[in-house]
Amino acid sequence: MTAKDDEQDGAVRGAALNESMEEAIMYAKKYLEDLLSFFGLNTDVYATTEDEEVIELDIPSTHLNGFLIGQRGETMRSLQYMISSALRSQNFYHTRVNVDVAGYKKQRGERLAKQAEDWFREVRDSGKSKELAPMNAADRRVVHKAATDYGLETESVGFGRDRHIVLKPADKTTAPDIE
Repeated sequence: MTAKDDEQDGAVRGAALNESMEEAIMYAKKYLEDLLSFFGLNTDVYATTEDEEVIELDIPSTHLNGFLIGQRGETMRSLQYMISSALRSQNFYHTRVNVDVAGYKKQRGERLAKQAEDWFREVRDSGKSKELAPMNAADRRVVHKAATDYGLETESVGFGRDRHIVLKPADKTTAPDIE
């Protein structure tokens, strides 16, 4: 769903969209804190935005880290979906949410970017494209950004759980020198 779809959806219901990022952040923070309290976890969630588009919600380390992260981050993605849906239902313009538990996503992204460097070198040295294994959207985003920084071209192909990245050598006229 795009921002334009959101605007049209809000207009159909006759309610104006709330475009205040600050109010959206406060609502998302309170929603997550209330949700966590149902699990007996009374903690202060750190809420911010870096790009004025995505609401970043960080849950500090607790005894429930494994439960809140879930298998391969599935519970975190579910929390993101719930909070995003709640923001949409309250007519907020800003509905993109990123939930992180105890820095799990940040550390995972750093590990993935480091691992991806081997893939990048392989593509750069061979001059041939490389198809990666299927990844979730957050992991694909990490690899796309790192590959661009490395001077490679990327493309996401496939659908659903089979969506994956194809790394391609960049056009030699635009590739930066990376050692």
